Amino acid sequence: MSPDAGSPPTSSAPDEKTECRLLLVRHAKAVPKDQPIDDFDRPLSERGHADAPRTGRWLAASTFEPDLVLCSPARRTRQTWQLAAAALKNPPPVVYDERLYNAAPSMLATVLAERGSGLRSLALVGHNPGIHELAVGLAGSGPSDLSERVRAGFPTSGVVVMEVLGGWEALTPGSGTVADFWSPAD
Repeated sequence: MSPDAGSPPTSSAPDEKTECRLLLVRHAKAVPKDQPIDDFDRPLSERGHADAPRTGRWLAASTFEPDLVLCSPARRTRQTWQLAAAALKNPPPVVYDERLYNAAPSMLATVLAERGSGLRSLALVGHNPGIHELAVGLAGSGPSDLSERVRAGFPTSGVVVMEVLGGWEALTPGSGTVADFWSPAD
């Protein structure tokens, strides 16, 4: 789906008692930065091409189904989502938002709040360090082993699942509960 093609599906709007689910997905391994190519255009490496479909298979086997995917338009994030989505029976619509490219956590939260209105579950495919910093900042509770893993790092092709009480506008430090964390190394 193109960035503005059609409207994403909507569900009843979250309220202060409603949990929203956020799936943070770090792009798969890309070719090294020392290549003679602009960072925005760096493609996935051979390992990235192998790991991204594994991310999709994990998502397909999980109960975590986003209503909408927000994806950085960089080549490596687009490739990651396209390879992951191929494993899903009914891939959700995707929006490529330029503000997500190498964005700071505050910008990621802004885009989630704007694009998530009325939706219960969003996936965000992005870049480090912003996506890792967002995960660490949101992680206010959850099983200690998962919280520790989130703080320790965010591997390529990894997925952090957060539950957030109160809707997308409630994305504030510590407002999330870490529900799951998966990476290809698991």
